[in-house]
Amino acid sequence: MLAAIFRRLSSSEKFSAARRGTAYGLRKTLTPDNRGLDMAVFRVQCELPCTAEEAFDWHERPGALDRLLPPWEDVRIVRRGDGIHDGCRVVIGNRVGPLRVRWEVEHADYEYGRQFKDIQQSGPFARWEHTHRFTPMPTGSQLEDYIEYEIPAGHYGQQFAGNFVREKLTRMFAFRHRTTVADLAAHSRYKEKGIMHIAISGSHGLVGTEAANLLSTGGHQVTRIVRGSATEGEISWDPRAEAFDATPLAGVDAVVHLAGESISSGRWNDEQKRKIRESRVQGTRILCEGLAKLENPPKTLVCASAIGFYGDRGEELLTETSPQGEGFLADVVRDWESATEPAKQAGIRVVNLRFGVVLSPKGGALGKMLTPFKLGAGGIVGSGRQFWSWIAIDDAAGAIQHTIMNEALHGPVNVVSPSPVTNAEFTKVLGRVLSRPTIIPMPAFAAKLALGQMADELLLASTCVQPGRLQETEYVFRHDGLEDALRHLLGK
Repeated sequence: MLAAIFRRLSSSEKFSAARRGTAYGLRKTLTPDNRGLDMAVFRVQCELPCTAEEAFDWHERPGALDRLLPPWEDVRIVRRGDGIHDGCRVVIGNRVGPLRVRWEVEHADYEYGRQFKDIQQSGPFARWEHTHRFTPMPTGSQLEDYIEYEIPAGHYGQQFAGNFVREKLTRMFAFRHRTTVADLAAHSRYKEKGIMHIAISGSHGLVGTEAANLLSTGGHQVTRIVRGSATEGEISWDPRAEAFDATPLAGVDAVVHLAGESISSGRWNDEQKRKIRESRVQGTRILCEGLAKLENPPKTLVCASAIGFYGDRGEELLTETSPQGEGFLADVVRDWESATEPAKQAGIRVVNLRFGVVLSPKGGALGKMLTPFKLGAGGIVGSGRQFWSWIAIDDAAGAIQHTIMNEALHGPVNVVSPSPVTNAEFTKVLGRVLSRPTIIPMPAFAAKLALGQMADELLLASTCVQPGRLQETEYVFRHDGLEDALRHLLGK
């Protein structure tokens, strides 16, 4: 039954590994003083679409641990090690209810291409030892996660918290294996492109963080373009300046430009709208002018944009060839994309990624919706008939990787799922995934009263957008259905 639950939690067979089952066990072991311990065992396997060595490399690279942390948990990496060799340590901070937990593990038994272990030095368990095993298979390889752990307070702790821990492990490893398989499949798809040097602005934002981690696990060198002081391996810039010296970007293969003021961080008064416009238009302009002056500029510039370009269009099916709509956001996006012209004139391939609503429990629209929905206070906004064109965070990062690697792409590219939904459908699905009622609506007048113009252009506007260029160039969506995406992101 537990194996069936595990398979259900990992519902997309397009990317899911072929599971060989999830096993739990509980055995009594003896310490030197003959004290009996209840040692729990968790074991799960999956098949990977690559060699054991390639899978091992993925786990060794920067960004791998970040990719494996469940996004629905309040967890962060406090201190990173220098790899997964014996003796390297990592410290993770996690909040469990009202409690803050600090977890330190040390790597051991490193055998390249075959295994490594994580052994708890301090943390929530009385004992924790996690073995990652990689086994060559006739077609690809097999990953086995084998964990022995002891819950504090022995038999009583096991009786009290055993089911809770098993449930968390099942959810977490369903997410981990699905992410690992999908990442390895994506990297394999672009293997012939070789290793690239990619610079990213906005790399600490919601999308930039995932893109940087995904690209790093593919072996690419990622350089972060940051505001203010730069640390070693970073490039400093000021998007509000009149010019940008792009000399450090000479010879870089691609630049991904994601920096910009959040459009949902505050009510749209005149000052906030000025910040939104200038952070996108001015920053993009000086970056592109700097790149255009280089003797050896990047081959590709991938620049963020938004489906706000299309405005409120009702049920009209929108593609990259659809004309501009009306409104503040439509005008900002037009000028934002036009600011990349200096790079185009310099012969740089420019891709303008028109992002839809990016779904992640870590932030953005979904992050803000979770608390009221979990409390049973969620409901439709306005009429509920307006279309929301969405994209899961992994596909937002995957689209960035795809556009860097695919030279046929240039100009506007819609980064949305092929399955847009109405606000009413979104509300119903999210409530079902969270097992909560969705009966408290937000009338249009209340949204406008609370948010002003932002409500008209973000919550109440209808944009039914299709990812034409991604589909034409055979991008493989990890999540093309809303419920599948939400269950993956929320561990349900």
